[in-house]
Amino acid sequence: MTARVPEIDIAPLIDGSATGKQSIARAIEAACTDTGFFTVVGHGIDADLLSRTRKAAESFFAAPESVKIKVLRPPQKISRGWNPPEDRSLAYTLGKKTPPDLQEAWAMGPPGKAGGPYYNEGAGTTFFHPNKWPDVPEFREILESYFAAMTGLSHHMLRGFALALGLPEDFFASQTDRPCSNIRLVRYPAQEKRPLPGQLRAGAHSDYGSFTFVKGDNVPGGLQVSNGKGGWHDVEAPENGFVCNIGDAMQLWTGGRFRSTLHRVVNPPPDAAKRDRISLVYFHLPNHDAVLGGIGDDTDTNDAPCFSEQYFGKLMKAAKSGDSGSSATAADLVAGGAAE
Repeated sequence: MTARVPEIDIAPLIDGSATGKQSIARAIEAACTDTGFFTVVGHGIDADLLSRTRKAAESFFAAPESVKIKVLRPPQKISRGWNPPEDRSLAYTLGKKTPPDLQEAWAMGPPGKAGGPYYNEGAGTTFFHPNKWPDVPEFREILESYFAAMTGLSHHMLRGFALALGLPEDFFASQTDRPCSNIRLVRYPAQEKRPLPGQLRAGAHSDYGSFTFVKGDNVPGGLQVSNGKGGWHDVEAPENGFVCNIGDAMQLWTGGRFRSTLHRVVNPPPDAAKRDRISLVYFHLPNHDAVLGGIGDDTDTNDAPCFSEQYFGKLMKAAKSGDSGSSATAADLVAGGAAE
């Protein structure tokens, strides 16, 4: 069953009138306080860039292992480079032990790194860790362009969230002007054999950051969102649009007003065509020193958690697939112990 998540045309956030922006803000507020999921059109991202990024992902995943192993993710399992098949278990973030997720991925962070302690000391050395570029034609150029486009879209989205919360339009600007966002290209391979009991393409989890944009293939074995009552509903992206969902940081930031909802990626039915599913995922992460409090509650911002402190603990849980574990702890990453 397909979830009834609203479709929101956010064009007025980009070039609309004050009245148009308020109309969109009301739609965003309704979605974020309900399921925490909605779909996005009118976003301004060039359809050709979406197509080229999808093709670049396909080219990388089709490359021989000798190419991919050269960009293997760092031993700390931070979001850089190639995650081989069955390298992660997202259900671990909920304390649920399951077989590894049936996926492989490639991930990147911000393309450039400025000077100064924010980028080069402490948590900055992890969040701005160098990217690992594969030897695939035009891959770096396309992904850097896509990252820039999605970061620009995120700035518009943040203004919409602020208006939806009854706040000044630029409320989030000072805590998101040096974002630590990630892109993850994910391949869910065609399934030629039955998965292990409890094994999914991506186990049930909530996202860690402020919000996520997903552009996935609309084929069997896709994204599902929890209805909060033990049931699950399919969610599909509109043509050239995105699914957007709230993450844990934004839920914490808003005192629970905006919901970070459980979701998963399920296996295709046995009689479905044997085909891969590829998703382009952009995780918006605020500044690593952003203070997540003071919206919608009585939290003293002096006591509210810093984003990096709450982020790394969950990241390390997801990294522990099978018995491989991770060579880093959350404390190591906050302190900047992320050298390869």
